[in-house]
Amino acid sequence: MKDAGEYECHTPNTDAKYYGSYSAKTNLTVIPDTLSATMSSQTLRKEEGEPLELTCEASKATAQHTHLSVTWYLMQDGGRSQATKIISLSKDFMLTPGPSYAERFAAGQVRLSKLGATTFRLSIESLQPSDQGQLFCEAMEWIQDPDETWTFITKKQTDQTTLRIQPTVRDFQVNITTDSSFAEGTPLELVCLVVGSGPNPQLQGIWFFNGIEIARVDAGGVLGLKNDYKERASHGQLQVSKSGPKAFSLKIFSVGPEDEGAYRCAVAEVARTRMGFWQELQRKQSPDSHVHLRTPAARSVVMSTKNKQQAVWEGEALTLLCKVGGPESPLSVNWWHIPQGRTQPEFVAGMGQDGIVQLGASDGRPGYHGNTRLEKVDWATFQLEITSTTLTDSGTYECRVSERTRNKARDLSWTQKTSVTVKSLELSLQVSLMSRQPQVKLGSTFDLFCVVGADYSDLKLPLTVTWQFQPAGAQDFYQLIRITHDGTIEWGDFLSQFQKKTKVSQTSFRPQLLIHDATEEEMGMYRCKVEVYDRNSWHTNGPVRASVISHPLKIAITLPESKLEVNSSSQVQEISINSNTAIECSILSRSTGNFPLAITWYFSPISTSASWLRILEMDQTNVVKYGDEFDTPQRKPKFHTKKVSQDLFQLHILNVEDSDQGKYHCAVEEWLLSTNGMWLKLGGRKSGLTELKLKPTGSQVHVSKVYQTENVTEHREVAIRCSLESLGGSASLYSVMWYRENSGNKLLVHLQHDGLLEYGEEGLRGHLHCYRTSPTEFVLQLRHVAMEDAGLYWCRVTEWQLHGHPSKWVNHASDESQRMVLTVLPSEPSFPSRICSSVPLLYFLFIYPFVLLFLLLLSLLCLYRKARELSALRFSARKENSFWMDLKEAGGGTIHGRKKRRTRKTEP
Repeated sequence: MKDAGEYECHTPNTDAKYYGSYSAKTNLTVIPDTLSATMSSQTLRKEEGEPLELTCEASKATAQHTHLSVTWYLMQDGGRSQATKIISLSKDFMLTPGPSYAERFAAGQVRLSKLGATTFRLSIESLQPSDQGQLFCEAMEWIQDPDETWTFITKKQTDQTTLRIQPTVRDFQVNITTDSSFAEGTPLELVCLVVGSGPNPQLQGIWFFNGIEIARVDAGGVLGLKNDYKERASHGQLQVSKSGPKAFSLKIFSVGPEDEGAYRCAVAEVARTRMGFWQELQRKQSPDSHVHLRTPAARSVVMSTKNKQQAVWEGEALTLLCKVGGPESPLSVNWWHIPQGRTQPEFVAGMGQDGIVQLGASDGRPGYHGNTRLEKVDWATFQLEITSTTLTDSGTYECRVSERTRNKARDLSWTQKTSVTVKSLELSLQVSLMSRQPQVKLGSTFDLFCVVGADYSDLKLPLTVTWQFQPAGAQDFYQLIRITHDGTIEWGDFLSQFQKKTKVSQTSFRPQLLIHDATEEEMGMYRCKVEVYDRNSWHTNGPVRASVISHPLKIAITLPESKLEVNSSSQVQEISINSNTAIECSILSRSTGNFPLAITWYFSPISTSASWLRILEMDQTNVVKYGDEFDTPQRKPKFHTKKVSQDLFQLHILNVEDSDQGKYHCAVEEWLLSTNGMWLKLGGRKSGLTELKLKPTGSQVHVSKVYQTENVTEHREVAIRCSLESLGGSASLYSVMWYRENSGNKLLVHLQHDGLLEYGEEGLRGHLHCYRTSPTEFVLQLRHVAMEDAGLYWCRVTEWQLHGHPSKWVNHASDESQRMVLTVLPSEPSFPSRICSSVPLLYFLFIYPFVLLFLLLLSLLCLYRKARELSALRFSARKENSFWMDLKEAGGGTIHGRKKRRTRKTEP
């Protein structure tokens, strides 16, 4: 009901330009759920064709105008299938049958009636087998909306009624049940059973022996016997009767040779006529059942285990039964055992006709005689019990029964064998470790369960349980506690405080370890070790029968849930400039235990683009540390924190200035000191915002809000201007801070009121310059503009005046300009830049000329060498020619003629 009321969906505006905010409201009315539908749960058994009536109560108490609809359903297959609709009364009071019941509804066999204001009755005239299943009633409540449409608002279902239908069977079969072999003098009983037929049949039975009728029982129970069977019945030797609506019995109390033969029974279905006679409608006969008499000396021997299982577990008791059939007489029995893998039998125990018991040799096995018992249950049943089995007890067991006769010189004997397997207990024993809460709160209580199980449920051997622990980071498991089979507790010495905070309980299959006040020392891996002792030697600390260790289970210790709550309401403080103030941080609730608190104060300047700055922190040990922006000689004395009480902290601000305007909040954390000396954080909360404003002083700064855009070409200079609309008092000074929006707000340069220039980064000194061109105009100059300088720029101008004694400069007011857009255009490429930007052209102009010059010089060198060789040859020819001329002049023409021929030869 608390959800009723008015709901509103509001979409606040998030765009740079304001187009409006939108919202819508709606009312939700919640109507109480008063609908109820009841029907008692029951199980009905019906015959096919019988009628059925069921009623359910459906009512409502809603104040509004509502209608009810009621529907009956049938669910089959145990609820696995979808429910089938039988019939329904709609909200408009219309009866509508389900698809599978439409024909029977039209015939008037299926009806739904309203009895009074709240009672609805389902009637089915003649049940069919398909009607079997679970029936229930469903009521639905409808309400009419203003648009005149009916709307479903709630529904209820009743408990289910289980309906079982016995189909009508008109045909039947006849069988005889009896044993085929009987000993002379034992009782013989033949039962003639009728299988099938319709409900409440009228039957008569007829018995035949070797094809001749010997007895008859009509539908009214009148008995008719033939021949000498009437005389035997009169002497109590024979009994013929109708033992049930569909069963006839023939019993001979002492069988003789005359009773050997074939027996058959016939059953006729009859109906009484108007005259009172029985009219036979149909007759069925059973197959022949042959009865034979056994030889009087023949006996049957049946050997079995007491639990009808051929396998037992090690340590479990083994009970063998040897049952003898036949007439009662004195018997003796001997038990033999053939171990598994051997052929030679071993005598286990024997009992004579006089009841004297003889046990076999122990064969070196301790306690063999004490584990074996032989008893006589009745005259024909002998029981051999081995109270605690071992693996050597596997093999074949033989029961040898003997009977002494008067007419024969030797005894008659009968033998029966059975195989028994003793399974290893260690292989079947299962141990698992469980915990309800593997994640444990620090200081809470946790429990461990060592669940012991086996492949059989009757494990009653003594158990010893050892709880082991492996601390976090350790390699070995250590013993915490050991509970022996006789209840003795042995503590380990690993955890000193373990005994004072532990509770153990020892049960047969579910030992429990309970640890209170969990600390980090209990964090790690746990496991349990179970040892099983022999039942007959556990009290003497005998050998361990089996030993199993569970899987390890990790227990993690977690911190408690923090209940810390801090006042989240927001407020506004308006104070005078240069005064003091205090901002409060109030703790509404804390975790149980009064854990130490750490308080951190944060500040966001009045500029909406500024991020939160950490003023100071007082940690859980009351140590105070200031943030980087406030750990300066100028700002540190202005702020200090004070702990007023356990739940109230204050931040004191001295001499409030314009730069102190903004939003403040505190962050509170709860801490826990662990046992190993480490501090652990439980949780943290933030307070509401406190907005700090200064009261107007009469002087106010107004920066021009004119939208500006600047376009500049790359590598050039640009100046961005910030103007005041008017000046304040004549004694006022002004400072300006320039910002740029680039992945956050970045301070570029600060021109202080005294003319001192500070850069946000030292690398900006050569790139930026800030100066004042007039009393009302400030300029930011960018040199060698690069493409990455494009973006949004704005300025913040602050007015400063002298205040106080001694007087000092205090900022009175400040204002920001609009965002100014700087667009950087790429510069046009020059001719040299074009050349340098083309690698092939650069090669052509600077590399290829040197290659051509080198080839030219090489060609000139080759021509020079050729010219020198030609000049040398010519010089040699001239010299030889002058020689022969000299000889001619001196010696005559012969010599001249030789010289001339030689000279001709030497011409090239």
